[in-house]
Amino acid sequence: MANSPYRWMMTALGAPMVKEPMDVGTLEPGDVLVAIAGCGVCHTDLDYYYNGVRTNHPLPLTLGHEISGRVEKAGAGAEGWLGKAVIIPAVIPCGECDLCKRGKGTICRSQKMPGNDFMGGFATHIKVPAKGLCPVDEARLAAIGMELAEVAVVADALTTPYQSAIQAGIGQGDLVIVIGAGGVGGYSVQVANALGAKVVALDIDDKKLEQVAAYGAALTLNPKNFPGTREIKKEISAFAKAQGLRATEWIIMECSGSVPGQQTAFDLMVHGCTLCVVGYTFNKAEFRLSNLMAYHARALGNWGCVPELYPGALELVLSGKVNVKNFVERHPLDAINEIFTAAHDHKLIRRAVLVPAV
Repeated sequence: MANSPYRWMMTALGAPMVKEPMDVGTLEPGDVLVAIAGCGVCHTDLDYYYNGVRTNHPLPLTLGHEISGRVEKAGAGAEGWLGKAVIIPAVIPCGECDLCKRGKGTICRSQKMPGNDFMGGFATHIKVPAKGLCPVDEARLAAIGMELAEVAVVADALTTPYQSAIQAGIGQGDLVIVIGAGGVGGYSVQVANALGAKVVALDIDDKKLEQVAAYGAALTLNPKNFPGTREIKKEISAFAKAQGLRATEWIIMECSGSVPGQQTAFDLMVHGCTLCVVGYTFNKAEFRLSNLMAYHARALGNWGCVPELYPGALELVLSGKVNVKNFVERHPLDAINEIFTAAHDHKLIRRAVLVPAV
């Protein structure tokens, strides 16, 4: 190892994170040691750090679950991964239980999440199971002008909306409405567009709308410019008619994780609609659930992304159908406390990826 391994530890709510040496120890059979190229700063990390969301592993804990890197050591049975560039799933199902065997890894009761269940990615190295790793073709990555660190955000920021889109069955000719166009919402726009849908993006921030308009949103709307949701729905209906799209079966991806966003999503439902709940909020909202019955609609939750879908999400990046590079910015890992503050204060334009010193 070129550097002595180290990690940054969260010791208490809002307290400055502390850098400490890391003992990588020995590897269990099937495990690998990954030298981290980059780790994205997710809103979930900010919730742990600032808002008191409880982690499964008690503090002190190294946060971070959007991780890319290179396999540096391998335990018995995982030797084939040595030297390979990989993305580590943000949620790792056990792969052995009845749920996993029936293709329901998202609700595996033994799933593990870096930076929540065990030490995460704001470090130089991490030990993880080899199963579920997503290999990265670095030649293709270089061909689109990207580096391994920059695809760290595929693990969550991209794969979460990708799984939601696949689950909803988004395809050619669909009308997809994305509520909340920043972060995960921005990738939702790109994924839906890549899958052949016409995308309408809603956000109260005009800058975010301008950005997604250049990356797949065919129509952008700021709810502040409308008296209410009824008028927004009329605008979208007119757009659908002009585009030759169906007036029914819209797919709505709620990515804002806010009560107003969720209420807007519910109010925009049409017959045969699919409502994808991608964003999260602690706050409670009141809905008339009978609307689901009246519209013969469905609401789908989405927790993370199963590892088997990661290659498909990464392929959208490597093929140029989804742009990640222009939505991330690299920062030194040792600036973690300053970057967390900037992210919390909404001073970052792009998603931060923290990169260990070489």
